[in-house]
Amino acid sequence: MFYLIYPLIFLSLSSPVFAHGGGLNSEGCHNNRKTGDYHCHRGPKAKTKRRSSSKQEVLVGIPKITDGDTIRIGNTRIRLHGIDAPEAKQTCASGGKEWRCGWEATNALANIVGKHWVTCSKRGVDRYRRVVAVCRAGPIDLNAWMVSNGWAVAYRKYSMDYVRDEADAKAGRKGMWRGEFVMPWDWRRER
Repeated sequence: MFYLIYPLIFLSLSSPVFAHGGGLNSEGCHNNRKTGDYHCHRGPKAKTKRRSSSKQEVLVGIPKITDGDTIRIGNTRIRLHGIDAPEAKQTCASGGKEWRCGWEATNALANIVGKHWVTCSKRGVDRYRRVVAVCRAGPIDLNAWMVSNGWAVAYRKYSMDYVRDEADAKAGRKGMWRGEFVMPWDWRRER
């Protein structure tokens, strides 16, 4: 009888482990190799890392940087909430010389993120089906950091969250504010 009950108990207790290929770490979490995301099946983080039915869904992973306001974690494209960075091919002017501010904004985001894990709190989904989120690399709010360093502007059409950060960057002549530039939304509309 023991030989029948023991395997049934073992299978019922370990079934969450077999939900995906790969094992769980000591916190009950793991990386999904297919999507590149990080999520938890058990333990205290299981409730906070993925809540598909909640509006405050949290996405976690090492991102790929698309441009100064867009990243990708696994197969999920994420647009940074409340900011607008110059497009990758956009240029700005300073001291009569043209420079690649879009490329520099993309690099600024890539450099601050490095190979760190990023945690994004979902705010919604945009018309391109990208998740709109506030993202953090450790203690750094990436949305605010991009604006306060002049690599993005506050996207007032969607949020007033970063207006003060923009004013500080403008006063300090940081990033794009060291010269002249076309607002990213106007630059896109012209093309």
